[in-house]
Amino acid sequence: MIADSSAWIEFLRARRSVAARRLDSALRAGEIVLMPDVVFQEVLQGARDIPHFVRLQQQLEEVRPFLPEAPRQTARHAAWLYARCRWEGITLRSPNDCLIAACAVEADEPLLHADRDFERIASIEPRLRFA
Repeated sequence: MIADSSAWIEFLRARRSVAARRLDSALRAGEIVLMPDVVFQEVLQGARDIPHFVRLQQQLEEVRPFLPEAPRQTARHAAWLYARCRWEGITLRSPNDCLIAACAVEADEPLLHADRDFERIASIEPRLRFA
């Protein structure tokens, strides 16, 4: 599965949300959890200070990265998702969500999230599945 930054943030803040519990369960069970670079960036940029940034980086380096085979194609797919949403009158809060959704579709992995925008993206991208 690919876990979005929203799921990681819930997990790292020890929230008891569905996404946090599912990520905790997956990690404890040794399931493969993939992290696109954009998720790595989003989680790290939320660090409170330098020591927190260093700790987060060390923790996240343990997560297997998702590296697209063709990054330009993935970016094109993300732009296509964003444009299709816009054409359907769907305003997304972050274009990064389209990049994360494109990674999940490309990897053929379900996406774990705690962000309503992914449900909206899935309304125009039927290949987007959720964990």
